[in-house]
Amino acid sequence: MKKVYSVEEYIETNAHYSEELTILRDIINSTGLEETLKWSAPTYCSNGKNVVGLGAFKNHFGIWFFQGVFLKDEHKLLVNAQEGKTKALRQMRFETKVDIKKDLVLAYVKEAIANQKAGKELKPQRQAKQVVIPPELEAILNTNAELKSGFSALTPGKQREYCGYINEAKREATKQSRIEKITPMIMKGIGLYDKYKNC
Repeated sequence: MKKVYSVEEYIETNAHYSEELTILRDIINSTGLEETLKWSAPTYCSNGKNVVGLGAFKNHFGIWFFQGVFLKDEHKLLVNAQEGKTKALRQMRFETKVDIKKDLVLAYVKEAIANQKAGKELKPQRQAKQVVIPPELEAILNTNAELKSGFSALTPGKQREYCGYINEAKREATKQSRIEKITPMIMKGIGLYDKYKNC
């Protein structure tokens, strides 16, 4: 996508929908949202929070609702761009100028503003990475309660570092020597790479 530096330039760049984008822009601007440019696309904010954005593509144009998941969508106008991936974002797509029902668009935008002011926000959730303990380490932890306690006291990140270090070894003998090497570090509550992190 070409980098643009103003909403006007974005509309000019998408000349095949310039009239349609201008209509949508006027509707959105009538609500008092702050017009800005993010990701080289027109974006409209309230109190620093993204509410809606304008977009033009090869075969359609439309509005992005950043927290569209909370819209009632009584008229079934919204689509999820990537089912199963996109959580909060919803699109209102159009193919021609005739498809734009100004009153409906305005109602959806006003509802999105009200939702934002009410604090309705679906925050992205970080997937917690699981700690997969190699069988060789698991066996020693099960026979050494003190080591097991020390390992459990480490942060998940440090636990993953140690597990990865053992898993990287190809030979069984190397795995065993690595376990011997890290045992005193685990007992002291030190992470595998701590000495490099404090430089």
